[in-house]
Amino acid sequence: MEFRTVVDIPNPGFRIGPCESMLFVGSCFADSIGRRFQEEKFRAVVNPFGVMYNPASILHTIERLVKQGDGSFVTSAGVTKEPSPCFTFLTLGTNHVYRLKETGEIVDNCQKRPQSLFIEEELSVDECADYLMKAIDLLHQMNPEMRIVLTVSPIRYRKYGYHGSQLSKATLLLAVDKIHKHPCKSVAYFPAYEIINDELRDYRFYKEDMLHPSDQAVEYIWQRFSEVYLSDEAKAFLKEWAPLKAVLNHKPFDPDSKDYKALMDKTMLKVAELSEKYPNFAL
Repeated sequence: MEFRTVVDIPNPGFRIGPCESMLFVGSCFADSIGRRFQEEKFRAVVNPFGVMYNPASILHTIERLVKQGDGSFVTSAGVTKEPSPCFTFLTLGTNHVYRLKETGEIVDNCQKRPQSLFIEEELSVDECADYLMKAIDLLHQMNPEMRIVLTVSPIRYRKYGYHGSQLSKATLLLAVDKIHKHPCKSVAYFPAYEIINDELRDYRFYKEDMLHPSDQAVEYIWQRFSEVYLSDEAKAFLKEWAPLKAVLNHKPFDPDSKDYKALMDKTMLKVAELSEKYPNFAL
C-alpha cells in the first residue's frame, strides 16, 4: 500500500557537477536552498541584491548582474573574479508587485516607505512569462551554455488570504509552464511547490508560522533534487566531503588537546587531497 503521493521529478536533460558555479535569485526559499548548496561547497551566489519575490524583480536582479559589453559577473560587492555561473535557479514567490506612484516603476523593495506611495498590482500569466523570458535571454547573453531551473516557492502569503495566495501561485505555475513549453532545452522545472504540498503535506514539515518549510522539509527537497540533478561525480564528492564537513563544523570541548589537534591535522590533509581531486573545491 502507498501512504503518500510521491511527486515525479522530470529529467532536466543535464547534470550538475561538483563545486559548480551557481546563481540563486528569488524568494526566501531560494535563500534556503542556495545556502544548502553553499554548505556543500558549490560556488553559489545567493540573492546578491536581496530577496526578490516576483518575476519583475527577478529580472531587475539579472539586469544588475550582467555588465553590458563584456559579460562580467557583477554583485553588490563589485565585479567578481568568479566566472559567470553555469547554473541559475529562479524561484518565484508571488505575482504581486508594487509600483511607485511618482515614477510608475516596479520597485524591488519598498524600503519601509509609506504604503500610500505605492500601488499594488497583480501580474498576469503573460506578464510573468515575459519578465522571465527576458531574464533567461540575459542569462544566456552572460553564458550561452547557461542551464536554468525554474521553481515556484511553496511558501504561502497570508496577507493575500489563502485563496488569493493560491491564485498567485497558480499564475506563476501557468507562466512557468508556458516558458517550459518554449523550445529551449536549457530551461528545466523543479517541482518544489508540488513536493511540499502534495508529497509532504503535513504541518510537521513547516516552521512555527505554519507557512515556511521547516529545515527538515528543505533537507528533503535537497535530497530529492540531488537524486535527479547531480552528476555521479557530484554525488561521489558529497560522500567524501560529508565526514570532513562534520569534523570542521564540530565544536570541540578542548580545542588545545593533542587528540583534537591530531584530528584536525588528519582532516586538513584529507581536505588537501579533496582539493587536488576536485579543482573547483575550496574551503
